Amino acid sequence: MTTNKKTDKEFKLASWAIANSSTMYVTIFLILLLGISAYFNMPREDFPEIKETKIYISTLFPGNTAEDIEKLITDPLEDQLKSLRGIVEITSTSQEDYSMIIVEFDDDMDVNNAKQMVKDKLDTEKASEDWPTFNGAKVDPNAFDLTMSEEIPFLNINISGDYPLQQLKEYAEYLQDEIENLDEVKQADIRGVQDREVEVAVDIYKMMAMQVSFDDVINTIARGNVTSSAGNLIASGQRRTIRILGEIDKPTDLENFVVKAEKGKAIYLKDIATITFKPKDKTTFARKEGKPVVMLDVKKRTGKNMVAAAEKVKIITNKALAERFPKNLDVSITNDLSDKTISQVDDLVNNIIFGIILVVTVLMFFLGFKNALFVGFAIPMSMFMSLLILDTMGYTMNTMILFGLIMGLGMLVDNGIVVVENVYRLMDEEGMSRVEAAKKGIGEIAYPIIISTVTTVAAFVPLGLWPGLFGQFMIYFPITLSVVLGSSLIVAIFFNSVLVSQLMKTEDKNMPLKRIIYISAITGGFGLLIMIIGGEYRGLGTVMFFTAIMLWVYRLILRRAANYFQNQKFLAGLQDVRWSVVEQAHFVEAGRQHIQDDRLVFYSTIAECVTVEKPNVVLLSSVMQYLEKPYTILDELIRCDVDIILIDRTSFYNGEEDLIAVQKVA
Repeated sequence: MTTNKKTDKEFKLASWAIANSSTMYVTIFLILLLGISAYFNMPREDFPEIKETKIYISTLFPGNTAEDIEKLITDPLEDQLKSLRGIVEITSTSQEDYSMIIVEFDDDMDVNNAKQMVKDKLDTEKASEDWPTFNGAKVDPNAFDLTMSEEIPFLNINISGDYPLQQLKEYAEYLQDEIENLDEVKQADIRGVQDREVEVAVDIYKMMAMQVSFDDVINTIARGNVTSSAGNLIASGQRRTIRILGEIDKPTDLENFVVKAEKGKAIYLKDIATITFKPKDKTTFARKEGKPVVMLDVKKRTGKNMVAAAEKVKIITNKALAERFPKNLDVSITNDLSDKTISQVDDLVNNIIFGIILVVTVLMFFLGFKNALFVGFAIPMSMFMSLLILDTMGYTMNTMILFGLIMGLGMLVDNGIVVVENVYRLMDEEGMSRVEAAKKGIGEIAYPIIISTVTTVAAFVPLGLWPGLFGQFMIYFPITLSVVLGSSLIVAIFFNSVLVSQLMKTEDKNMPLKRIIYISAITGGFGLLIMIIGGEYRGLGTVMFFTAIMLWVYRLILRRAANYFQNQKFLAGLQDVRWSVVEQAHFVEAGRQHIQDDRLVFYSTIAECVTVEKPNVVLLSSVMQYLEKPYTILDELIRCDVDIILIDRTSFYNGEEDLIAVQKVA
């Protein structure tokens, strides 16, 4: 019979949630809905986005040695950059035709601000009179920053077949144009084939004979291959722009360029040079299974969904194969990082589902199936709340986030278990009503679980304070774990308190057979349908179908085992061990006496007694204080492989009679 008792202790926030259950149910529905939406909308990527506080300055100055590059380009730029604030280190590399300078700033420096400061210094140095020029224009240093997620291709498209490389390149360029139109893709680089260039191979002897210099050749090509404006012309009342088209369409057009004219005789470029159109020197190689291919490196844009980008790229590729490319063209996709990301997310979902099953299975032996569902409810609820918070913070679904979620999965049920078990105890042992037990039960353990959660989170705080590039990588883990544990605390105090205050029962009533058939048919039927045609929602169908099966497993097998476990006091029964006691009135060197089944049995030593009786537990009482060498008995017992030796310390002081009790598990 339920008795009303006054609630001694309450946690006001939990009591407010219990009193406003309708509001909490709406909140639960909204969090589940928004959490599911965040799960599908969060951008997927392999690794988190790491922004280096480094600015790279590249300068191309053809025709110069490494020493000249260092003197003319690198040293003047370094002198300008040294005056910038927040610089940690400046490193440079000077090589033939090229200079590279790396400027590293403090970790707290904004990358965009750092890049702008560097560009200002470059413009200042470029405006000086001593800055070198090339082809009539000043050499232009390029300052840029690197985002690792944008520099690593997330998939490669390989194009091969019985076609010339230039034909394969045309197919690759078509895919390149289509793929780079996607919002999720930053760029698609072509590898394995070089651009073509026009080579003008002059004959030095003919040039000497005709008195033509290299400058004559260079200037002729530069001036002739130009399209320029010739002003405006007013015709029929309209102003029209006039252009002089001078750019060549094919390499053979260069042959008729006039290099020099003397005494009315023109010297054409074809008279002193051989003009060919050929590929540039090879700088990239691409092979698949040992055979050369034309490859596209597709790179993702920062903050975009890798999985969505990969799906769109595959759609474009399949469409091109079906509608534009020849049938015998081999187009394949390799190194697809989105598959790994999808696998990691699927593993997270599987761990969540498996965790719910294990938690509910274990707890139903202690609290019953229905009450165990309250704790099982905390797992998906905490996960969806965590995903909602992380998505709001702008984080992506990456390896570190998934690692934090999976690790937090094992800890987030602790708060729910403590809340549900304490409320269950008050209802079962003290006869409180659901509402009173919920208010008092949560009031008793609210501050302990809050402190426990805070201390657990505090242990991971140092990971978030790790400096440098590695610190940027590791900070995702403590943040994710803090969000997960914080969410589990909110679920336990607010949502679990509402559920147990209205639905918890101490007795486990048998569900009618018709109701089980009805529920399992609907759940299993819809689950099977979703598994077949649900696409990316097939995981939900699997859960529903498995739930229908587990209803019958619980009804036929687990329910009886759980009731026996609870009603028969199984754990208490394990402690109800029968003992046989060997009492000794006196301890003498001559022998020992043992009374068992009204028979007097003598043992010459403790070791002999232990050997014959084979006890698991030996209790040595007050006689130990009267022995000259008490530890010799302990040595004998240890040599006889006794599992547990208990010494009753209290009897050393209360004056009990000498007693050695050898207690054996029957």
